[in-house]
Amino acid sequence: MPRSLVLTGEDLTLEDVWDVAVHGATAEIGDTAKVRMIAARALVDSMKGEHTYGVNTGFGRFVTARIPEELADELQLRLLRSHACGVGEPYPDDVVRAAMLLRANALAKGYSGARVETVELLVECLNRGVLPVVPARGSVGASGDLAPLAHLALPLVGEGEAVVGGEVLDGATALRRVGLEPTRLVSKEGLSLVNGTQFMASMAALGVERAKRLAQTADCACALSLEALQGSRTSFSPAVHRSRPLKGQQEAAANVLRLLEGSAIIESHRWCDRVQDAYSLRCAPQVHGACRDLLDYVEATIVVELNAATDNPLVLVDEGVIVSAGNFHGQPLAFALDVLAMAVAELASISERRIERMVNPALSDGLPPFLVREGGLNSGFMIPQYVAAALVSENKVYAHPASVDSIPTSAGQEDHVSMGNAAGLKALRVLDNAERTLAIELLAGAQAVEFLAPLQPGEGVRSVHYLVRSLSSRLVDDRSLSVDIEEVATAIRSRAVVAAAEERIGAIA
Repeated sequence: MPRSLVLTGEDLTLEDVWDVAVHGATAEIGDTAKVRMIAARALVDSMKGEHTYGVNTGFGRFVTARIPEELADELQLRLLRSHACGVGEPYPDDVVRAAMLLRANALAKGYSGARVETVELLVECLNRGVLPVVPARGSVGASGDLAPLAHLALPLVGEGEAVVGGEVLDGATALRRVGLEPTRLVSKEGLSLVNGTQFMASMAALGVERAKRLAQTADCACALSLEALQGSRTSFSPAVHRSRPLKGQQEAAANVLRLLEGSAIIESHRWCDRVQDAYSLRCAPQVHGACRDLLDYVEATIVVELNAATDNPLVLVDEGVIVSAGNFHGQPLAFALDVLAMAVAELASISERRIERMVNPALSDGLPPFLVREGGLNSGFMIPQYVAAALVSENKVYAHPASVDSIPTSAGQEDHVSMGNAAGLKALRVLDNAERTLAIELLAGAQAVEFLAPLQPGEGVRSVHYLVRSLSSRLVDDRSLSVDIEEVATAIRSRAVVAAAEERIGAIA
């Protein structure tokens, strides 16, 4: 049964986000968080009559427009309506669920002035399966994810659209369907719901978790390919990597070496005359490791962002003031998401080179062309390598950074933006492509290593091979491999490939 989280605004983890977004865990607002939220709300109410951004002023370039007190609540509703103009396909469900969780956690931190009951309604929508329909394009990443968060918030007031049980409903009907009633926003609440980095942060949180699993799988796939190509394990020796002690490089080398333990295939050519393997094998620790080190930076950034106050203005209860500032700016996340895309793209790139070596008879040291008998009648793994090449090439385009671009908005008031949403959407595409590329390497490796029987691979590799074969039978006569690739890609995302190896050799770094 899915667990339930207590949101405090202080201690949300990547594992928590994954559990809620992917596995359906529920959440609630903690008592200490409620105390802080009530105090922040009281401070907002005490400022009535004072010139306070977003409370009794317009937004963006309209900051100088004074709003009469009797229209302060109406202002918040109009804010949601005006800002909900995103376009394009909706975000994936897991991203929306993560964004709901992260927005609730940010509001629970007590820096926004939103009422407890408003945030509890957001949490109940998450728990009861009311999933707002949020178009994925329209955010420039400052002031946060305005358009997406406005779409996220509209169902709370009975507007917009949401999915309940697979059916798209208007906001009011969606709430009624699960026994909830819309709220009426009060001063600053609309602004508190839309000002933040939560869609960028959601893509980063889910993306870095997928990327970490991909990096571990890359080591497994490399070990399988090394066996298939009868490569050498000497370049994975600990002494080599102690001489250049980069953390990720050492981890990747140690993983591959452990996966190869007990390999009869490797042992059989200990004294062969091959001096060096190709870079895609010999330099895998250096490449995989560099990617791992980048992912460590991404993780360090997002772990902070999960529990950050990214509203504007910030309600600083201890100081007794409401301050306009810039924590909504997505530049830290934009950089992190671009770096994530680069790291993941490189894992796929070197994987595709190993696929090529297995299918190309000029490079594979005795394996049949395209890993199939009766070549000509059968094409074998010829076209899966094409697919991997296409995915890797596409990733090169998506790896171009979005975070170095900026187009001023709001008549120059918001004159530098992060483009972090674009960075996030690109990173998700790169992850999809990379998971499929690694899936093709695993399928090719499983096919290739079987031509070396009766010699057996190492224990860890054997477990990976068994997992792949549980999802895809050996290719004897040509058949479509599309479903097989997707099945193995799903196993990469769920960490099933890594778990299979760990059952035999213990934890993989």
